[in-house]
Amino acid sequence: MSSTSTLPTASPLADRYGPGALDDRPVDLAPLTEAIDGILRHRTVRSYLPDPLDDAVLPTLVAAAQSAPTSSNMQFWSVVAVTDPDRKDRLAALAGGQDHVRQAPLLLVWVADLARARAIGAAHGTPLAGTDHLDSTVVAFVDAALAAQNAVVAAESLGLGTVYIGALRHHPEEVAAELGLPPGTVAVVGLVVGHPDPAGGERVKPRLPQGAVLHRETYDLDAQAPHVDAYEDVIAPFYRDEGLSESWRRRVVDRLAVPGTQRGHAHLHSALAARGLCRPADRLTSAPTHRRTAP
Repeated sequence: MSSTSTLPTASPLADRYGPGALDDRPVDLAPLTEAIDGILRHRTVRSYLPDPLDDAVLPTLVAAAQSAPTSSNMQFWSVVAVTDPDRKDRLAALAGGQDHVRQAPLLLVWVADLARARAIGAAHGTPLAGTDHLDSTVVAFVDAALAAQNAVVAAESLGLGTVYIGALRHHPEEVAAELGLPPGTVAVVGLVVGHPDPAGGERVKPRLPQGAVLHRETYDLDAQAPHVDAYEDVIAPFYRDEGLSESWRRRVVDRLAVPGTQRGHAHLHSALAARGLCRPADRLTSAPTHRRTAP
């Protein structure tokens, strides 16, 4: 499972941006380190072998996750490691029946966690009104996402495969009950970890050209249009190979045209309130005004 010290000879850019995508708009990279090469070669894995993970994998992934940045060192996240087949099966059902949740030996559920801070406040006899505000919930989601992605990079460096399970947000209360999550916490995303099945055939999925996402000094929406057009020519063959006929832009429109098409996420705001996060304004206490003082 240890990573090799010899980098693959093929450039990862051809897969990351698609065949021919760099012919007219080359991307100059710094010399590739092993870490950068591994990141560029990331692929989603949905087929797994049943082989168990080494006992050292889980603590290694958590240590990598805890090495991610966290706002003001608040560490507003936790992770629940699920290996029990019956619990994985129930969570897979809540996530729309995704078989890879059942196949792989490990499911990590990343949790936005304000409960720990509130418990600290209670121990000090101080209710933490700041944890009721939207910003604290946003910070918790960001912290959990950064931690999860560090775990992905670490897992792939060990030769393992991963896939995120955003569908766990379809049923936040049911997932919370399954995992014993207290008020002030909510599952942000699941992460399947395991040994990729070589027969799965997963490939690196081409991304938008850098011209569509990279803005220098100021944001320029109009300048993105030709890059999005070029991306359609690159992603269309990839989608066809996966049995998908619609264009990337059509997928964006169909997914976001009305809230109901967002696969169960339209109720997320009320679900967060029910979990004790992002509480309604009438339940908030006034926060003191902080003024920046001159040095």
